[in-house]
Amino acid sequence: MFFERPESGERAVLVHLNLSSEADREDPREFEELVLSAGGDPVHYVFGQRDTPHPRFFVGTGKLAEIAEQVRLFDAEVVLFNHALSPSQERNLEKELQCRVLDRTGLILDIFAQRARTHEGKLQVELAQLQHMSTRLVRGWTHLERQKGGIGLRGPGETQLETDRRLLRARIKSILGRLDKVGKQRQQGRRSRQRADIPAVSLVGYTNAGKSTLFNRLTSAEVYAADQLFATLDPTLRRIDVEDCGAVVLADTVGFIRHLPHKLVEAFRATLEETASADLLLHVVDAASEERLDNVEQVETVLAEIGAGEIPCLEIYNKLDLLEQAPRIDRDPEGRPIRVWLSAQSGAGCELLVQALGELLAGEMVRHRLNLAPAQGRLRASLYRLGAVEQENHSGDGYVQLQVRLSRKDWHQLLAAEEIDENSLLLDDWSGSDGLLEGAGGVA
Repeated sequence: MFFERPESGERAVLVHLNLSSEADREDPREFEELVLSAGGDPVHYVFGQRDTPHPRFFVGTGKLAEIAEQVRLFDAEVVLFNHALSPSQERNLEKELQCRVLDRTGLILDIFAQRARTHEGKLQVELAQLQHMSTRLVRGWTHLERQKGGIGLRGPGETQLETDRRLLRARIKSILGRLDKVGKQRQQGRRSRQRADIPAVSLVGYTNAGKSTLFNRLTSAEVYAADQLFATLDPTLRRIDVEDCGAVVLADTVGFIRHLPHKLVEAFRATLEETASADLLLHVVDAASEERLDNVEQVETVLAEIGAGEIPCLEIYNKLDLLEQAPRIDRDPEGRPIRVWLSAQSGAGCELLVQALGELLAGEMVRHRLNLAPAQGRLRASLYRLGAVEQENHSGDGYVQLQVRLSRKDWHQLLAAEEIDENSLLLDDWSGSDGLLEGAGGVA
């Protein structure tokens, strides 16, 4: 049987089993939040305990009768399992319960379908749905599985199910081709940023950790942010300026979740490459969550899956306003920032995050005292453009003495562009403070 999906507000019976064979169990509370995010109305939660799943119904016959009673009692329209069901188990359950049955993967796919906004996001969601549907296609066409003989019943040589599978494969192939084109466009964008030497920073974290709120706070963007799972689906990139580093590209990405369906990871490969190619990851953690340590572990698992496990990472412990603690930066024994405590909602501590970004992205900073001839005005202007000049002093013979601070990379790039020997510029002794300009910042 095949059941059409109502528009919204479906009454749902939720099912969760504690399986002895499962080492890493799902969280029932998180599953309820997923249902609410999908627009469902959880009317009852059925819990149970088994050693292993039942091969036909996943649950035992006694528990199946209990679920059927709750469906009848609450007039439920859908039964949602906090587990992965096989196609045959879904079909058997729908036949017994006389309503639609969805597993955890199907529910997450439904949420993604609701949240996709961009053309790329819609293609990615459709691909994941089609790949998931391909194994369940028989459910809707059981009456057409085989040709029937007799007058007026002889078919064209191909069953409806076979036709549908062929069309499905063609659509999947078409979407893969279009996503491949989008992926190449993203690669071109990343290559241009690399040529311009612009660092890329990607926000990652468990779903609903506050990534989009922090992104809006740092960039003054207006991406959708809400207190719900998977509020962000389509990636957004913005440019920000960081002291001692200059321009930085910041990316807001889809949130992760425990046991993220592999079909989604495959479909969102082009999007997740923004994370895998970043120079620095900002791992946003809900500091007020009781499961924060487990969530951190889940995110690290997904990062390893997409090839981003070795990228330098700065932890951002968000929602500090719920803990009533002061913002701070935690550092390693060498003094490098490893964790920033802040509140993206109130903005408290965000300046500490920008400071930590500058320290991590700028690389090794150098400070030099330079003696520039009158003909070296272009080099002086470049130093001002980089914001590297700390002090300036003019001598009587037209020479300019500068005290500069900038990254070693920018310093060597300037010398190479001007074809100047470093030793010819360096000044051993600062000649004094006559005519000193404090805090000069513009291009002279």
